[in-house]
Order: sequence, then C-alpha cells, then structure tokens
Amino acid sequence: MEISRFLLGLCAFIHFYRSVSAESTCKLKAKFNLSGYKNVEKKTVVIGGMFPVHKRIASSDGNTSRVPVSSGCEGFNFRTFRWTQTMLFAINEINKNDNLLPDTELGYVIYDSCFTISKAVEGTLTYLTGQDEAVPNYRCGNGAPLAALVGAGGSDLSIATARILGLYHFPQVSYCSTCSALESKFQFPTFLRTIPNDKHQSTAIAQLVLHFGWTWVGTIAADDDYGKYGIKAFKEQVEEAGVCISFSETLPKVSSPGVIQRIVKTIVESTAKIIVVFSSDVDFSPLILELLRHNVTNRTWIASEAWVTSALINQPGVSSLLSGTLGFGVKRADIPGLQHHLLKIDPYADPFTEEFWETLFNCTLNYGKAVRQAKQMAKEDNGTLSRAVRGVPDGLCTGNESLAQLNNTYSDVSQLRITYSVYKAVYAVAHALHNLEHCEKGQGPFNGNDCANITNFEPWQLMYYLKNVRFKVPHTGEEIYFDEGDVEGVYDIINWQFNSNGEISYVTVGHYNGSAAPVGRMIIKNNSILWNNEVLEPPRSVCSENCQPGTRKGIRQGEPVCCFDCIPCADGEISNSTNARACILCSYQDWSNDAHDTCVPKIIEFLAFGEPLGITLIIISAFGALVTIAVGVVFVAHIGTPLVKANDPLLSFSLLFSLVVTFLCSIVFLGEPQHWSCMTSQVALALGFALCLSSIMGKAAVLMLRARALKKARAIAKAAAKAAKAAAEAAANSGSPDVLVTNTLNNNNTNACADPEVDSLTCAHQRAIAAVATIIQAVACTVWLVILPPFPIQNTSAQNIKIILECDEGSVVFICCIFAYDILLALLAFIFAFIARKLEDHFSEAKSVTFGMLVFFIVWISFVPAYLSTRGKFMVAVQIFAILASSFGLLTCIFLPKCYVLLVKPERNTEEMMRPRAKPRDGTSTGTSASLATAATIASTAID
Repeated sequence: MEISRFLLGLCAFIHFYRSVSAESTCKLKAKFNLSGYKNVEKKTVVIGGMFPVHKRIASSDGNTSRVPVSSGCEGFNFRTFRWTQTMLFAINEINKNDNLLPDTELGYVIYDSCFTISKAVEGTLTYLTGQDEAVPNYRCGNGAPLAALVGAGGSDLSIATARILGLYHFPQVSYCSTCSALESKFQFPTFLRTIPNDKHQSTAIAQLVLHFGWTWVGTIAADDDYGKYGIKAFKEQVEEAGVCISFSETLPKVSSPGVIQRIVKTIVESTAKIIVVFSSDVDFSPLILELLRHNVTNRTWIASEAWVTSALINQPGVSSLLSGTLGFGVKRADIPGLQHHLLKIDPYADPFTEEFWETLFNCTLNYGKAVRQAKQMAKEDNGTLSRAVRGVPDGLCTGNESLAQLNNTYSDVSQLRITYSVYKAVYAVAHALHNLEHCEKGQGPFNGNDCANITNFEPWQLMYYLKNVRFKVPHTGEEIYFDEGDVEGVYDIINWQFNSNGEISYVTVGHYNGSAAPVGRMIIKNNSILWNNEVLEPPRSVCSENCQPGTRKGIRQGEPVCCFDCIPCADGEISNSTNARACILCSYQDWSNDAHDTCVPKIIEFLAFGEPLGITLIIISAFGALVTIAVGVVFVAHIGTPLVKANDPLLSFSLLFSLVVTFLCSIVFLGEPQHWSCMTSQVALALGFALCLSSIMGKAAVLMLRARALKKARAIAKAAAKAAKAAAEAAANSGSPDVLVTNTLNNNNTNACADPEVDSLTCAHQRAIAAVATIIQAVACTVWLVILPPFPIQNTSAQNIKIILECDEGSVVFICCIFAYDILLALLAFIFAFIARKLEDHFSEAKSVTFGMLVFFIVWISFVPAYLSTRGKFMVAVQIFAILASSFGLLTCIFLPKCYVLLVKPERNTEEMMRPRAKPRDGTSTGTSASLATAATIASTAID
C-alpha cells in the first residue's frame, strides 16, 4: 500500500510538473491514435487484447501545422473483426460462469494493431501505461490489475510486443502467432500461444510434398518473421530429402505493384507445378489478384494455416486459380452461442462497430455525411435533390439491416479455427486467474508458500499459473496445456473443392499430429482429394522425369540437383533402381542385358564338336587323314616299282605319317579346352610339321646336290664336246681317218640312293636329317611342357559379352621359338627345292616340292592377319583351316603326280621312264637323276 501511494503521488507530481514547466520538460510530442474496445470500470481484473482489424495504416496527409498524431488505419477485415467479437463473447461467457471466476469480474482493453508493428507497439505501451502519451516505466492509475495480453495477431507483431512485455514479465497469450522464433524463452520469457508452433507446420508441409513425390517446387513467403522462419524450415527439410526449389519469392509488406508483377512472371516462367505459400491472407491477396489478371492456371498451391480458410483469399473467380489447393488448418471447433452474439451486434455501440456496419452494407450511419454524399452525386449528375432525397438521403444506413441474410465471412462460423484459438486463449487466462484466486494460504507457490491476491497481483505471479495451467475447453472438451509455451502440433489437411457455381468447400482430407510416432503422423485420404482442373490423379512437379532402370542421373552444370539428364549405363554396367546416381559394374562373369537393368551370365564360347562349323572341320580333317592313309596304301602296294624306289619309301612314309598327324591334331583344337588338349594340340602340331618339313628338307637337299652335280657334269660334257669337235675339224683338214665318236648310256640304276658316286647324301643321310630335326623339336616341346605348359583359361577381355574358353600358351617365348623352328625348316626346304627346280625328269620332283612349299607359305602368311582379326571360336577355326590347307597343299603338290602315275599311268612306272628326258634346244643334256651317271662316260668317249 505504501508503494502504491508513492506511485500515485509520483504520477500526480509528474502531471503537475508537466503543466507548469512544459518548456523545460522532455516528453513525447505525438499522440497515439488507437481504436478498439475498453471496459474497465468496476472490474476486478483487466485482460488486454490486440487484433489486426484493419489491414494497413492510412497514408498521412503530411500536415505539420498541428501536434503530430500517429496514422489511422484502413482496409477493414471482417475475419479479424470476428476474432475481436469472439474475445468479447468469451469474456462475457466467463463473467456469467459461476464456477470459473464467480467473484471476479473481467474487464477488457482491446486495440486494433492494423496488422502493423508500429501500431502493435503503440497498443502495447498504451495498455501497460494507461495513457496515450506513453511513459514506458510508469503506469499512472489505481484501476484493476492487468492480467495478460491476448494477441497481437501476427508473428512479427507478437515478436515486437513480446519483447516489450517480457521486460515487465507480463504474460502474453497469442492466438495466431506461429513463428518458431517465438519458442525461445531467452528472448520471449512470457510468451505463450494456443496455436501450434510453425516447426510442426513446416514439417507437415515437407512431408506432404514428399508424400506425393514432388521434387520441383516453388516457394513464396511473406516479408516477415512468420514467412521467413516458416519457409526456411520447410526448405531445410525438403532439400535434405532431395527436393529442389525452383524459385523462392518474398511478398512485400508495403504495396509494390512492380514486385508483384515480377513474382507473377517468375511463376509463369517456372515449370514447377507446386507452390508453397507461407504468408498471411493480407500479404497474399495482392498476388492473387494479379495472378487472376494474368489467368494463371495449372498450379497447385500449398497453403499455410494463415490463409487456408481465409475469405479474403476466397474471392469470386479464384476457382480456376486455387482449385485443388491443399493446406494445413489448425483444429476446428463449434462454439455454441457465438453466431447469435455476432448477429445481435449494435451498429451504434462504438466507432468500431459503426465502421464495420458501414463497410459491410456500403452505407453510412451519419445523417450529415449521407446528405453531403447525396449533394455531391446530384452535382455530378447536374441536377437537384428531390424532396424524397431531402428527407432520407441515399446511402444512409437504417441500422436494421440483417446480418443473417448476408453470406459474409464475419457471420460464417463453419470454419472456426483461429477464432477457436482466440476462444482458448481467453479461457487460458481465465483458468490461470481461477488457480491464482483459489490458492490456499500457506500452500502457495511463491516465497514462504505465499499466494497472490486476485485484486492486486504482479504479472509474473500470473505468469506462473499460466505456464502450469491445464484445463478442458468448454463445449469441445479439448485439453489445453502449455509445453514450454506451445501446444500440440495438430492440423487438419484441407482441400479446396469448388462446385459448378464456383462456391468453395473446405474438405478435410487428412490429419497431421506432430506429437505422434513418425509412421502415423500424417494420414491422407488420397481418393478424397480433388486436384486442379478436377482431376483425381496428383499433379507431377519435377524438373526432370525419373531416370528409369538402365540409366543414371547426370547432373547439369549450374542447375539444381533435381534437374538432370538420364544417361544410359555403359556396356557391362547396370542400374536396377529409379534415379540411380551411378551404374553398377557387373562381375567379370556377367554382362549387362539390352535394357542395362540386370546382369546376365556371359555367353560361354568355344568351338564345340557338335556345332556345324565343328562338324565341318572334323569331316575335312578326317577326309584329309583318310586321303593321306590311302596314298600310303598306294605306295605300299607299289613299293617295288621304280617310282617308289626312286623316292626313298621310308622317307615318303614318314612324310605321309606326319601329314596324318597334322590332319588329326586339328581335331584336338575343337571342344572345351582342357589341360591335356591344350598341351596335345600345340605339341602335336609342332612335332607333326617338324617331321613333315624335315622329311621334305631331306628330299630337297638331295635334289639340290644332284642339281649342282649335274650342272658340273654339264660343264665337263660341254667342254669335251667342244674338244671333240675341234679334233674332228683338225683331222679333216689334215686328211686323217675319221674319228668315231660314240655316246654310250650304260646306267640302268634309277635309284639315286643306290649310286653313291652320284649322291653325296645317301638315304641314310636323309633319314638322319629328318630324325635329328624332329628330335630337336621334340626336345624343345618337352622343355616347354615341363617349364611353362599351356593351360585352359577364361578370356573375358577379348569380347565384352562373351567368356571365351581358350588355351593360354604358357610362354610366348617358347611357342614362338618352337614354331619359328618349323618356319626355319620350311625355309630351308623351300630354298633347297628352289635351287633344284631345273633338275629335269619325268616327274619334276623339285618343282613339286617348290610348289608345295609355296602353298605352305601362302597359307600361313594369309593365316596371320586372319588370325589376329578374329576373336573367340573363329580364331580356332582359322587356325584349323590353316593347318588343313597347308597339309592338303603339301599332300597334293608332292604326292598327286606320283599317285597319278601309279594309278592312272602305270606304263610310265618303268626304269626307262626314270632315265633322262630329251636333250634341250641348246644341244646339252640337262639330265635327270638317272642320267647323271652317264655324263662322265659321254665326255670320256668323246675325248677318245
């Protein structure tokens, strides 16, 4: 009491001092211009309220000739006026309740914040100080104590007021300030709210976007804390989940047509079909009007709770734009008796209600104003007022207009969401006062277990009870309590559905409970949603279509990650999921299918016995071996004949045997490679050709030596013939008797091996050459097989889609040396035969060997590029063809002429046919192997 008396005296002194020495006192020079409701006379406790009844501050006239007064407000909002009336209704209902505060009469002070921070601050200071010229540290008056402030109507407004109220530890209960920044008890220690925190709503919208698979969305936020914090939390969550933001725009708080047109252009140019809007209806409505002028359609809007059921947005003609809108609304309830209270309002009760009535019915309650308007209209029409008009001017309200007949958002109680939140906020303060009033002495929560006095308590004392209040809302039964200043994050998911007349229905298609388990937080009835253009399927909103299995996402430089190209997986790689970031490499035994979405086993390839090519090669190989054996049989059958004897039967049989080996070893190359087949095939081929070529080389060496000996004999015979001719000419000139020159051919042995005087290499020498050459190759092959033998492998690198079963040669050096040795034998045989090619006889043995070796070289020279240009089983086929072709060439060139004589022309298989052929045109005898023995006799006889 002493402190209150001191403060009263101090206030009186301040007022007196101001009036006496205004010149020397520092004080505010402007007055607040606030409108609202006030009823504090004879009240026990006063509750404050703040509502954005108007949309904006009216422009100032700029007059500096009078004391400055803060600007007035304009743009009456019927929805927020309903909120104001709801607070009045709740206070009246509480005052009539004998169970809640039976001995306490609640008063109220309600101000219009004009949806502007400056007005909200003015109202807060006026409420705290009790005067229009605010002195922040003083409240002059001895009226009822102030309980709490219900408001201020928007997140940015509440942030401004909460900072001031927090300094005084004054409770504030908000009904629609959802910004997550307000949850900080360090900055806003006395702020409470009956509407969920925006962190729940941001999460709910993010889950909604993810639920429908939208990855390309646009965002629009109001230029205030509500929009910025809400859209920021939404972006963080969806971007973490892989959703991309096509554009992000901010709605201006002050009218800016240029900015609005730029936002519309961005929306039109964007390919995003989903647009999330975190804004109040007041800030969002100018953009809606501009979008309607540009006839923007085919967009699905995601609404925050601030405008999801707003009649300010739901204007005629918006069905083409907003049809299918999805949004989150706070819990809805029916409040019995509220509509009756709204409809029985007295238009003459206060300036607020008068403005509401005049705006609603487009008339005026002021008779003088109506007359002035009528005169102005008559002047414009160049006429005079009629008598009837003079009595009751046009535009004058009667005050009896019917609110019930109007379809107006003020009287519409079908979607009481924020209104219900206002109702809960007032009751929260009332229940806190109830708990404070009914505190039992000695059991109180304050120092010394003291209780507070309902007629004179401190704001922080009521704050204690507000934080711990727990009650059930009348009529609905919902339990309300504050968890760190917030309530549960429960929302209805609302779908805007328009009928054929363009009338909207707010259809609840799901629910969200932020306190539930993650699995059951969101429940959506997809079949109940009616999307834009009345389609039943959810719209697609992606920057790039999903990459199907078999492709991977390729990021576009400088664009969001949701904008990508679908790049087909390379051969041997797959992707078996949608939107794969990378392709998976198949194992070495697998390969990708044509769609590149599955790894399939590679084709196992080898030249099999049963396939047509393998059968063909087997037939050819067997045919060659049989033909070779047949030739051998022919030679055996004619082994005693001069022709067979002249060709050394044993060497001929070894040659035939080697050809049989080469023909049959080609079959070993067929089939799936095994350890034994890899070693057998190459060794048999190397040894077969070594025996064959060494036998041919032995024959060719003898022919070469015979040709050289014959050349020498020719030279001697030619010299003897010249000497005989010269002697004959000399005798004729001297008259001596004639000299008889005889040419005796007395050599009937056609077997070259039987005349050691003619052949320096006997049959034994030839056989030794063949045997030694073959043994050398056999030793080399043995070393190869012991040290680094061939072995079967799976070649996965030659062809991507195949595993080629082939033989690894073990050592490239060894196989090159072995076959180089065969080539050396072939070269020697060719050289020897080529030198002896002019050795004339009836069978041209040297020429046959020469042609046979030419065929051999042509085949293997052609084989090299063909072999290197093929892969898989065709490499084996080319090698087999080369073996068969070279074998057939040798068999044909060497043995076909002999078989022709033995089988077709047996009359030529005589000793006489083994003798030299006719003398050439130069008169010299070129001779044969059979005529070489007579060359010396001819020469000596001629000399005698």
